[in-house]
Amino acid sequence: MHNTNGIIKGWRERVTKALLPSTEFVLYVKQPACYWHLMCSRFALKSSPEIIRATFGHLNRPNFPPRYNIAPTQQIHIVRKGPGGAPELTHVRWGLLPSWVRDPDNFTTPINARSETAAEKPSFRAGMRHRRCLIPADGFMEWTGQRGAKRPFYLKRPDEGLLAFAGLWEHWQGADGSEIDTCVILTTQANATVAPLHNRMPVILEPEQFDAWLDCKRLSPEDLAEYLVPAADTLLEAVELDPRINKPSSDTPELLEPLGRRLL
Repeated sequence: MHNTNGIIKGWRERVTKALLPSTEFVLYVKQPACYWHLMCSRFALKSSPEIIRATFGHLNRPNFPPRYNIAPTQQIHIVRKGPGGAPELTHVRWGLLPSWVRDPDNFTTPINARSETAAEKPSFRAGMRHRRCLIPADGFMEWTGQRGAKRPFYLKRPDEGLLAFAGLWEHWQGADGSEIDTCVILTTQANATVAPLHNRMPVILEPEQFDAWLDCKRLSPEDLAEYLVPAADTLLEAVELDPRINKPSSDTPELLEPLGRRLL
């Protein structure tokens, strides 16, 4: 069992102080910063463990509840190669902490990484070569409108099928023995559905791409460059949600019920 008490306690205190009474929220950073400008700062994973296992092919059988409003710094599920080489489903903290960081209290933990430049950036290049993962999701949220009157939208498959975000994970160990696994979501240019809301979207992989993405031994980031593109314009639909989704601590099924208005 990883010892994360010291790290998580420090981050939780900072995140709690950073939560604002408005619909904005901030992630743990060296100086408080608003994350509305970042894409994919919330997503949902409400499919059953059995459906997730059938989609991603991991051998372990964890049991866990549905999540309707996953926010940065929370624990999320990823699929990665296990010690024996088979896919495994495990949970990590959302917000990447590279292994070379000495003091996590003075490091911004990014939740997204631009796929076009990730292989060149110090925080992401090792993960791009050695620690790629899949992040299961049923959909993700984006906002539009002016500050104080932002409208939340939920982007999902019309058939309610699962999505697989391309991600990277890292293992960090402190001098006191504390350990934690963290991850980041890779992004690309928005497709026609997402563009009215944001100019970026998650890299979404199809099942036939899963094995290659996870094969860090045989395939380099250069080999997989063709995967890092916007999803087809018809893959997603955008439905408006109740503003209650704006509160990061809210996590109930009715948050994903559409208001009846569609963006397009």
